[in-house]
Amino acid sequence: MKKFLFLFCLLAGIGWVACSPEAPKKAFIDKLQPAPVNGGFAIDSMWIWGSSVIKGEDGKYHIFSDMWAKDLGFGAWVTSTEIAHGVSDTPEGPYVYSDMALTRRDPKYFDGCSVMNPRVIRYGDWYYMYYVGTTYDFPAPQPGMAWGDDWFERAWMNKRIGVAKSKSLYGPWERMDHPVLEPRPGKWDATITSNPSPVVNPETGKILLIYKSSSKNSQPPLLLGAAEADSPQGEYHRLSDEPIFRFDTEANLANDVEDPFVWWADGHYELIMKDRFGHICGEDGGGIHATSPDGVHWTLSNPVKAYSRTIKWSDGTETHQANFERPFILFEDGKPAYLFAATGTGPAPWNFERTWTMVIPLSK
Repeated sequence: MKKFLFLFCLLAGIGWVACSPEAPKKAFIDKLQPAPVNGGFAIDSMWIWGSSVIKGEDGKYHIFSDMWAKDLGFGAWVTSTEIAHGVSDTPEGPYVYSDMALTRRDPKYFDGCSVMNPRVIRYGDWYYMYYVGTTYDFPAPQPGMAWGDDWFERAWMNKRIGVAKSKSLYGPWERMDHPVLEPRPGKWDATITSNPSPVVNPETGKILLIYKSSSKNSQPPLLLGAAEADSPQGEYHRLSDEPIFRFDTEANLANDVEDPFVWWADGHYELIMKDRFGHICGEDGGGIHATSPDGVHWTLSNPVKAYSRTIKWSDGTETHQANFERPFILFEDGKPAYLFAATGTGPAPWNFERTWTMVIPLSK
């Protein structure tokens, strides 16, 4: 087994990412239970995508999700997304729409045209929402409008991580006027800062922030970095000059990952993330699990696979979802209890008829 794992790591081209020869007591993927058929968050007239869930002081569960008009087409996620707030009495849902948490504002701001990818944490007396904002200098897409050839890339290249705070999960949310983390020209993260995943280290009180970027544009490889701050609103500094995972090789630059979710457990960090092309976990769009003592040096778990696009449902059926994106874990009593993800139905990946946030209970 050890020899096999060594060869796997060598073939995958994994830089300083180690591979563990010992299986954990219970693999993350083995904790996944059947998903409730009517769970999660959906609005039939809207596209719903990546979400963050937190239990409020009112005893209810609050979901914050990407939302944009369905008649704009799914591709308008980069230009037209806002962040909706839903509420449920149970973690499984279904969640009922409550209000809009963050919306577009003046395009002069970094997040003036679109806001997405929320992650909400409690820190002291405040709730903090990490999110991605973008702005652009072309007309906001409208139903039936023909997109400019370069609109997507221009909006994508302006993505930046922001942080808003509120005393209440019902808002209002106070935004900063500047991103908390900027790209670095000439580095691996020269284009954007995106897909924030924050976690509070309970031993130090510091915030570890895992983020996504690339060196040139929206094409592979997409890579992950680590930054740290003394408080949610920063100032953040990189923990490594290089990406924390590097799976690409000269033969295949598409060995990349995205959609990280990081947490603290028993004195170390754990992380799940999406394997975009399946070269690491064996399934296109499946998940990877890894652990780290410091947020920089990571060990792939054995088994490495954390989740699958093949879903077992509470009614006994099984489907292979077109996509399973933006994984998020809700904790109960300090333990992972529910896995949320953006998913959809349609004839092919990214060709959706309907999208929503689904939820999978996790066993202990």
